[in-house]
Amino acid sequence: MTQKTPMQELLEWVRATLPMDLDTPRMIEEKIESMLEKEKEVIIQTSVNAYTAGYLDNQAKVDDSMNFPEEYYNETFNTKER
Repeated sequence: MTQKTPMQELLEWVRATLPMDLDTPRMIEEKIESMLEKEKEVIIQTSVNAYTAGYLDNQAKVDDSMNFPEEYYNETFNTKER
């Protein structure tokens, strides 16, 4: 089941509510799209930090090949058509 972040919900609302034939809604949509990317980065980095802290507590090795936070984000919040 795919969840939506608050920014994804806001973007859906903008698309459904505002007439897209105007420049202002398009500018809003572009800003929200850029904020979605930023939100994704923050969620992924938070996950990496939390996982790394847990691993360091157990003195296990953590490296950049561990891409599970991005996979988790994509599985959980990616609402784009595949």
